Amino acid sequence: MKLISEEILIDSGQSEPTHDAVYPRFEEFDFANPSAWTKGHPFELYKKMREESPVMWTGMRKELSGFWSVTRYDDIKAIELEHSTFSSQRGSINMAVAPRKYWKPEKLVPAAYNSLINMDEPLHREMRMQQSEFFFPRYVETLREKVGLKIDALLDNLEEKGPEVDFAKLFSEDLPLFTLCEMLGIDEEDRPKIKVWMHHLELAAQFLSNPWQTFFSEPLFPFRFNGVVTDMFEYGEKVMADRRANPREDLLSIIAGSTMGNELMPQEFLDGSWLLIIFAGNDTSRNSLSGTIRLMTEFPDQRAMVLDDPSLIPQMSEEALRMVSPVMHMRRTATEDTEINGQKIAKNEKVILWYGAANRDPNVFPDPNTFNMHRDNVHKHLAFGHGVHKCLGSRIAQMQLRMAFERIFDRFPNIHWTGKQKISPNPLVHAISSLKVNLYGPNGKRPVQVAAA
Repeated sequence: MKLISEEILIDSGQSEPTHDAVYPRFEEFDFANPSAWTKGHPFELYKKMREESPVMWTGMRKELSGFWSVTRYDDIKAIELEHSTFSSQRGSINMAVAPRKYWKPEKLVPAAYNSLINMDEPLHREMRMQQSEFFFPRYVETLREKVGLKIDALLDNLEEKGPEVDFAKLFSEDLPLFTLCEMLGIDEEDRPKIKVWMHHLELAAQFLSNPWQTFFSEPLFPFRFNGVVTDMFEYGEKVMADRRANPREDLLSIIAGSTMGNELMPQEFLDGSWLLIIFAGNDTSRNSLSGTIRLMTEFPDQRAMVLDDPSLIPQMSEEALRMVSPVMHMRRTATEDTEINGQKIAKNEKVILWYGAANRDPNVFPDPNTFNMHRDNVHKHLAFGHGVHKCLGSRIAQMQLRMAFERIFDRFPNIHWTGKQKISPNPLVHAISSLKVNLYGPNGKRPVQVAAA
């Protein structure tokens, strides 16, 4: 079968749209620059775009093509449902596909394209169905006990290192990775490698954005990176070969045995598939966990409601997903000339869906910048996308969020964000790499335990 990476639409360097833009162009924010995202979503610009330029042409640097930015909730939902017109496979979900001469390391870039998230129907449906058993409610329930034990262990560690700790590094990074490794069936002794690989791939994005800052923080990174990537793909080839020969009751075995037309999938798709689950599944949950802690500090009235009635935690988690919008955008590519909200879009032009803008659309969510877990439509956010490409792991993410906050608020009801955070340069996900909290409230001290008489 043909690899997506072999047929993908390479950016042509198109600087202006084929059809005249009917809406104004705002250029105060560089959407394509990872460093621009280190202060989080540009919510004020989103508001301006929704009101004055809901389908806005956005330029990129030389050799890369500009794109149409879409910010209104209803427009984004409509595009997600018109998947035959707005393709995930034609140009991938990435903002840009650079010329092939820049595809380095050799296996890494194609792996980002050869995966489920970049497939169109019917290929997408067939591959999704083969993996779906591990995302159904029945399987999610089998993880609950293990996830609960992991949460307790992570909270023990926080308490030991408190009162002030980095919640992102000591909790948010570890819980989703543990859950995903359990699902995939990654052996215990191999899990530290996964963490190292993830760290280096995240650093790679930072290095492209600000090489000197990355070099000063980790001087050996440029010299280690290629070797780390080589090790990662060698591991993937080894583990997939083993699962084909000796299948287990795990998701790695399902991926290894995936077929299309009775033909086993090539290694390039296997690489893309397991790496997608590790990274996509981790990013959404990790940043939602940290983002929710931040929100509960910013909206103490909402925290008080949850402490008074923990049964509200599922609603709290959904509203937090709306406000955090951990996945910033997805891309679609027009398969034919079409139109969005009065703007003509030419075949092969890129359309970027800004979920953070849609999730703050006041026409759908009144008073959108206020956390309100009692909204009538609290579940209608687009944090997991919509339509055929809605995140396959959404139930896993929701389960982790709900269990985590049940136990966090039971143990540390006054947990408080200190105001210190770091957001990594990443235009795809709201990447909270550091979030300092005090476990016992503002300037809180560890409670003194008094021995019973």
